[in-house]
Amino acid sequence: MALHRPESDSQPTWPAPPRPPAGSPNILVVLFDDVGFSDFGCYGSPIRTPHIDSVAARGLRLTGFHTTAMCSTTRAALLTGRNHHSVGVGCLANFDSGYPGYRGKISREAGTIAEMLRPHGYRSTMVGKWHVTPLTDSGPSGPYDGWPLGRGFDRFYGFMDAETDQYSPELVRDNTTIDAPGTFESGYHLTTDLVDQSIRYLADLQADAPNTPWLLWLAPGACHAPHQAPAELIREYHEVFARGWDVERAERLARQQAMGLVPSDTRLPPHNDGVREWSALSADEQLLFTRLQAAYAAMLDHADQQIGRLLRHLDESGQRENTLVLVLSDNGASQEGGPLGMVNAMGPYNFLRETLADKVRRIDDIGGPDTHSNFPHGWAMASNTPLRRYKQNTHGGGIRDPLVMSWPAGLAARGELRHGFRHATDLAPTLLEIIGVPAPTVIAGVAQMPIEGESFAALLTNPAAPARSRPQYFEMFGHRGVWQDGWKAVAFHPPGTPFESDQWELFHLERDFAETRDLAASEPQRLQAMIQTWWQLAERHQVLPLDDRFTPRFAQNALRYHGPRRRFVFHAGMGHLPTDVAPDVRSRHYTIEAEVRIDSPGDHGVLIAHGDATSGYSLFVRDGRLVHDMNIGGVHHVVESDRPVPIGHCRLGFVMEQGPLTAIGPLPGVGRVMVPGTRRGTLLIDGQPAGSLETSAGFNNFISWSGLDIGRDRGSPVSHYEAPFEFTGRLSKVTMTLENAQPADDDGAARVQLARE
Repeated sequence: MALHRPESDSQPTWPAPPRPPAGSPNILVVLFDDVGFSDFGCYGSPIRTPHIDSVAARGLRLTGFHTTAMCSTTRAALLTGRNHHSVGVGCLANFDSGYPGYRGKISREAGTIAEMLRPHGYRSTMVGKWHVTPLTDSGPSGPYDGWPLGRGFDRFYGFMDAETDQYSPELVRDNTTIDAPGTFESGYHLTTDLVDQSIRYLADLQADAPNTPWLLWLAPGACHAPHQAPAELIREYHEVFARGWDVERAERLARQQAMGLVPSDTRLPPHNDGVREWSALSADEQLLFTRLQAAYAAMLDHADQQIGRLLRHLDESGQRENTLVLVLSDNGASQEGGPLGMVNAMGPYNFLRETLADKVRRIDDIGGPDTHSNFPHGWAMASNTPLRRYKQNTHGGGIRDPLVMSWPAGLAARGELRHGFRHATDLAPTLLEIIGVPAPTVIAGVAQMPIEGESFAALLTNPAAPARSRPQYFEMFGHRGVWQDGWKAVAFHPPGTPFESDQWELFHLERDFAETRDLAASEPQRLQAMIQTWWQLAERHQVLPLDDRFTPRFAQNALRYHGPRRRFVFHAGMGHLPTDVAPDVRSRHYTIEAEVRIDSPGDHGVLIAHGDATSGYSLFVRDGRLVHDMNIGGVHHVVESDRPVPIGHCRLGFVMEQGPLTAIGPLPGVGRVMVPGTRRGTLLIDGQPAGSLETSAGFNNFISWSGLDIGRDRGSPVSHYEAPFEFTGRLSKVTMTLENAQPADDDGAARVQLARE
């Protein structure tokens, strides 16, 4: 017989909760997107950023902080303290190249800062842009191991992709897609929402566990395209920039010199390739380009206003004093707007040309819900003042970025500068040293690779602290660079050309901030030694094999993911499907068939919709008729059934037939391409034709940033109806069949994906 020990003879125990070191600060990281070196007011810009500037006034600014030239890659380095190739994110998160350095997903051997802090009692929240897991993993089946909650964060509210519409975003809460809590008409803007959620998370934590330190990683979409902001704010900035980018560059440099951000002898480099003098532009070009820049500036100003609300919450809740605040950008200003800028990029992505007249006609729409605007190269050049080139490149304009820090309780600096080279990989070890905890050697049973960054915690309190001791390499799409002991060797790589043909340049950054004095000819031995260092680091950190292919990497990824699948069945009750896991209808035959029951002649609504107001397609019932709208860059190609939809059970569909391939072009930066000729779209009622249209337009390279829904159009409406325009009959399921292999323009699709990053 078993003996039962009475409770009085037993001793209960409870595991001790993790305890952070005494005085551990809260950490607020505000990570901007595609904001250039000079764009904050405290870095020389006329754009109003008083709240960011106030952080600098209560702390310090770094002048030599470097990133990796792209969004996904910098985020991987910041989160892990390792080089982006080392952790498997050597390029975009959008694809997996099959090589260890290019998987598009942070490896388990590289813990994130959230995973590193969890054992020490920190609560971590991720709000905003993630984009460090493949987008083919972002669907409702996951896998979720690369999502924020799978990488150490306790809560997530944001978007998985490189960008999203600010008025109708692709939102996720934790591991579930959700509708945005507002619309453009109701005054919704994503940046405001992200800060609302940030404040809620912090207030909830303080209510429940007021002594628990936290990490809040806030990554707004600003200022990645689309540049969307309140119209009145955009108009305010029009006059600010009407004098053009040449005057703007000169004035920014003068302010930077006066602030001590750059040496007094810093000179502006010549215009980047293809950028014209402002005075050489036509009056319409000046008008358009000014408004596109005004939209960018307004988006940054608006984001600063929201940051101000978050900082006020920290003040009012008594948390500001012991909160380490960092505000930075992930890479330089973007070149994806091209030489002429865009009002709605969705049209040009599908070879629907935006003429100057078209863009000027829509000038007052810029920044609104049916635009996807981006500024031209000249303004991106001004954003990066005084640096050369742009995002994607390993010259200064792509990789040298602002970093503002304050911590009232822990840093005595007030409005000070810190010079010298630092890198994105250095942030995580700096935070660990400030908190006073080591990097873990094992996380969730997985042995961890060494931290590759170098803490700059000493620099925060001592301007004379030793410089970074280890060399740092750079690589993006074959562009290369290496920093060592104050010198930088860099090579611009034209895609498709032999790597051995690249021309390396050599700069002494400590004497040449803007990389304008090439010393390659006078210091050949130093240059060769640095090139050799680059190759050694490339071998060590999984950079090799060098790969400058845009097109094959994207095309191979799409083929590998979708494989032979040609049939998709969407049952009623399905949630939202992100665009990267939705049926790929670009340049191919396809059929849509919805099984429905119509109970009355007044039944109406969307059967299936993929996209938003800027681009996409929708099949819906309105006024008793079946309608299909193919929206290409805001140009609507609509066909309505020639007879009413019958009462009762029926099958409602649409079939798109592609014509034979035909050559178009040459197109700027593209040349001649082969695309389907005349397309024929036919509505189907119970399998029988019910109306058709013919058009040369179609989805050649891109459908939409926004995903797919059935029975409703969840966000910004694809067609001329008020979203969500839910179907009022009974929808059983929607079946999509892709009829043939895709003769897509892989080059064009790759360029679109690159712009998307």
